[in-house]
Amino acid sequence: MAPHVIAVALTDGLPIFELSVPVEVFGNDRSDIVSPWYELQLCAEGPEPVRTAGGMVVAPQHGLDALGAADTVLVPALTRANQIDPPAALVAAVRAAHAAGKRIVSICTGVYVLAAAGILDGRRATTHWLNAHDLAHRYPAVEVDSRVLYVDEGSVLTSAGTAAAIDLCLHLVRRDHGAAVANEIARRMVVPPHREGGQAQFVQPLVRGDERGDLGVVLAWARERLDHPLLVADLADRAHLSPRTFARRFREEVGVTPLQWILEQRVRLAQELLEMTDDSVEQIARRAGFGTSASLRQHFGRVISVSPQSYRHVFRFRARVAGARPAGGEEVRGAGARQSGGGETPVATSDRK
Repeated sequence: MAPHVIAVALTDGLPIFELSVPVEVFGNDRSDIVSPWYELQLCAEGPEPVRTAGGMVVAPQHGLDALGAADTVLVPALTRANQIDPPAALVAAVRAAHAAGKRIVSICTGVYVLAAAGILDGRRATTHWLNAHDLAHRYPAVEVDSRVLYVDEGSVLTSAGTAAAIDLCLHLVRRDHGAAVANEIARRMVVPPHREGGQAQFVQPLVRGDERGDLGVVLAWARERLDHPLLVADLADRAHLSPRTFARRFREEVGVTPLQWILEQRVRLAQELLEMTDDSVEQIARRAGFGTSASLRQHFGRVISVSPQSYRHVFRFRARVAGARPAGGEEVRGAGARQSGGGETPVATSDRK
């Protein structure tokens, strides 16, 4: 039985992490687990060595013609220049491989090549959340989902940035060889064995300075009072508008309802507290304005797709792996970070929609 061939398309300046993940997952000999294992091929447009973003030099083994002969074609992340203008030869090779029925995979901004090849038109896809708006603007026929870790559309798969590459590669192993094999690879890599693709990306919490138009003062005021009950009428009063007019203006300018925005801000604050303090879930529920731990778990799970405890565990595990220990017990400054005196259940949550 021939091994499953995965052809990785190399481009100048590509980030080393997004290349090292498929090399680690598919390129190491795992024949003691499954035989035959994958055959990893490094491919580039020319025979010259490719320099990565960190200055490392990688020698391609094959040309782009190998993409059409592989079982899976994988495009790692790209430099910004290659995102704006994807290499024409690579785009053509990926398009031909897709037409030949090959499985096409992108990691992070490698999705720009797939989009330029037209194979994402009418499909759902993802990328790093920082690039999602740009991708959607450049390729409006693509249904860009900026929230998830990866998207599996059958023959076409895309992932978010950096660590999501691990999730997608393990997902491919799971598809090809089953959960037990994927879990064993994860165990050897010392990473969590399974994160669903629909799990939310760990986005930057509590973005400051994103106030829009006349609502800026109201948004800043609300962020500083997330640990207090907040009604739409309260926000409308601060904006000197009727509740109906305020709700309409808010939806037009911010893109979500006031209640949805408040809930998301509270979840982001809870993320920040889980990362930066050793407070209990009950304490964080009060500080973030959820009132009870049950309410926090409900809404946190709905937005982030994991429990608060799981979020804290994964965040701190990765921090230890990276050698950066979270500053447990430090006070988080900024929106809603002070202790709520009343501990009341907030009224402006999705429960009241």
